[in-house]
Amino acid sequence: MLKRYVLRSKVKISDVSDQYDVWAAWGSDIEKSWENERHWTVARSGAAEPVWDADANWPWGTDSLKIRDRRGVGLGYRLLVRRGDRPQESSTHDTQSSEAYTLHRFLHGVPEGVTDIVPTQAFPMDSNLDIMGGLDFRKGCYVGQELTVRTYHTGVVRKRIFPVVVHHPDHGIDDVKASSHHSFPAGLDIRPNVIHAPGDNTGTRARPRGTGKLLTTLQGVGLALLRLEHVDAFEHGELKLTFESEDADASKTLWGVTPWRPSWWPRLINEDEDH
Repeated sequence: MLKRYVLRSKVKISDVSDQYDVWAAWGSDIEKSWENERHWTVARSGAAEPVWDADANWPWGTDSLKIRDRRGVGLGYRLLVRRGDRPQESSTHDTQSSEAYTLHRFLHGVPEGVTDIVPTQAFPMDSNLDIMGGLDFRKGCYVGQELTVRTYHTGVVRKRIFPVVVHHPDHGIDDVKASSHHSFPAGLDIRPNVIHAPGDNTGTRARPRGTGKLLTTLQGVGLALLRLEHVDAFEHGELKLTFESEDADASKTLWGVTPWRPSWWPRLINEDEDH
């Protein structure tokens, strides 16, 4: 994949996966020195770009084999360490499992890998690549560039990947323990269900169009691709979001989904805006 982009550049690429391990480190006071409040450029389409201070240092840091993970506020660092060695940060941080990192990423609303960002199916803005600083809307040609830029300038972002809690459909997020021991396959349809308030005499309202998709989950927390109109209606108490999963005995169980908007997201996406 990488060699495809070398073209005529005098660059040699070698696979050294058997020589290095990838580590993540977060939660130290050092991060506060460079992890400041984000500033954004937001298009009418709902697409957004982080604006880095031109007078400040390189946003991703300049340390060798260490990079600031700017995909979301609070993610910390990513490090390459010689296989068998431990990073210097292990003396000042607690060592956790890879699942702890996955949960950390979920809680910050950051998708990663082919399960969260499905090849040939995912759209960049739907997958929050713009918010994570992974898109340049002024760059020249790249695969999908024309559609991406057209959406930025004249289209509308209608979906986003949200962090979610899975729970009993009638108990809310206080019952997350019920789902924490279940494993849910990716790709399950999340359906909107209209809530009728007591005394509502408006008749039967049609179910909103479209569905969402459950992506990766772990211990009752995960990521889901949801329509923004569904999330807005959910936040106003007009909808419930649910999906069905198949149990070991082939019976069906209904689960509720509660999304939230990470506090570091740009204001246009974090506020009740018309998308």
